Amino acid sequence: MRTHPINFLRITGLLDGFSFLFLLCIAMPMKYALGIDAAVSVMGSIHGAVFCLYALAILYAAIRVNWSLWWSAAAFIVAFIPFGNFVFDFKLKKAVTKYKMKPFNPALIVYSIVFFSFIDLFAQLPVMSTFAASVGASTFIVGFVVGLYSLTNTAGNVLSGILTDKIGPFKLLMAGLVLTSCTLLLYYFVESPAFLIIVRIFHGFVAGLIVPAAFTFSANTTINNEQGKKVAFTGTFVGLAAIIGPAFSGIMASKTSVPFVFTCIAVLGLILAVLSAIFLRKYKVSKTEKEVNVHTSAGSFFNIGVIKAYCGAFFLMFSQGVIAYLLPLHVQTLGYDSRLSGTLLSTFGIIAVLMFVLPTNRIFDRVAPSVTMAIGMGLLGISQMLISQSTTTLALYIVLGLYGIGFALLFPSINTMLIRATTAELRGKAYGYFYAFFSLGVVAGSSVLGWLSLSIIGGFLFTGVILLLTSVTIAFHKNKDQVLNH
Repeated sequence: MRTHPINFLRITGLLDGFSFLFLLCIAMPMKYALGIDAAVSVMGSIHGAVFCLYALAILYAAIRVNWSLWWSAAAFIVAFIPFGNFVFDFKLKKAVTKYKMKPFNPALIVYSIVFFSFIDLFAQLPVMSTFAASVGASTFIVGFVVGLYSLTNTAGNVLSGILTDKIGPFKLLMAGLVLTSCTLLLYYFVESPAFLIIVRIFHGFVAGLIVPAAFTFSANTTINNEQGKKVAFTGTFVGLAAIIGPAFSGIMASKTSVPFVFTCIAVLGLILAVLSAIFLRKYKVSKTEKEVNVHTSAGSFFNIGVIKAYCGAFFLMFSQGVIAYLLPLHVQTLGYDSRLSGTLLSTFGIIAVLMFVLPTNRIFDRVAPSVTMAIGMGLLGISQMLISQSTTTLALYIVLGLYGIGFALLFPSINTMLIRATTAELRGKAYGYFYAFFSLGVVAGSSVLGWLSLSIIGGFLFTGVILLLTSVTIAFHKNKDQVLNH
């Protein structure tokens, strides 16, 4: 008989309650009264591990039990109150027979895999350059090491796309999760720039296997009239990774080490690999020609919808590369603290996530993706130009909020456009190239501006003009298509 999630929550809750009491009533008096510091260190570590297990039980119950979020909130709060877990257990005991289990939705694992892939990327941003320098890398090698991930990631994206169509997305997801997690553990053994380069090559390549397979799996298991909304919800996890990743790695690396940060992410990857093996292995992916957009001819690949999606992917990440490169420099030039750059980027991420999860996500199934794509690209261009003219913190926050709206409109649009422009049999390959353009866009965003030797303001203005011209081109081509159809 399958264990009810509430029973699992009860067991872990009681363990958490006992470990919390041991920490408060035994370990802390031993430290402060008897001077045994190790008591708190050991018991604190045990309690931390039990609490992590309890948190997973809360999450699992929230997913599988048909109850309100208030139960999850209460379960979390009582963990910080002495004897709270024991009182709450009486409520949970009665709830076992009252609340039934919901069917498990495998999309939750796919969303989590997307989160893992992108938090792996974003967690590197604040720490990789300093980590490379700490093992003796020169200034040139530091820059090379940072960019090497994106370059090899591109190759992984392309290979993943090709193999996904041949052997299915599940095997690529499993390979990507296991290999990426194992590669993250190799950072513990990095003691020289040469070995770091080798690790970065493998890391970027195997991590590139995950995202095309994950998005292909998601696209091939979604009905047509919900594709835009589901892609927007997937974008939520990308946005959360962009918000959580840099903050998590920056804080944890300062208190522990960079390899420890990557180990935490590796553990998440291995957990997802186990869950994928259990829940996704037997999940059937339907392949039907009904998914094909009316403008897509059978067997064609580089049609206009695919080309637009690739251009959108490239220029979206080109814009991101410019923001990552120039925004900290602009903030520093204005005389503000460097922490402002982080909060500005978090603002853009939060606005994008809200656009993804609120009812605003319905727009992606009600408005043609080429329209939302053109608007989103235009807002990114306008934001880039406005950043160059913003000199106060309020103005910068407003402009980055506008940038977040543009990002939120553009990301689901190009994904939906790609889904509608390809058949299920070619979608893996399509997504492989799609995310290769993502990786190339990040590299181009910073390297092109560096090559042109533009000033900070000039770089923002140049990028804004490029994005606005692209937006106008997309809008013009849509209108041209409408005239031809009439």
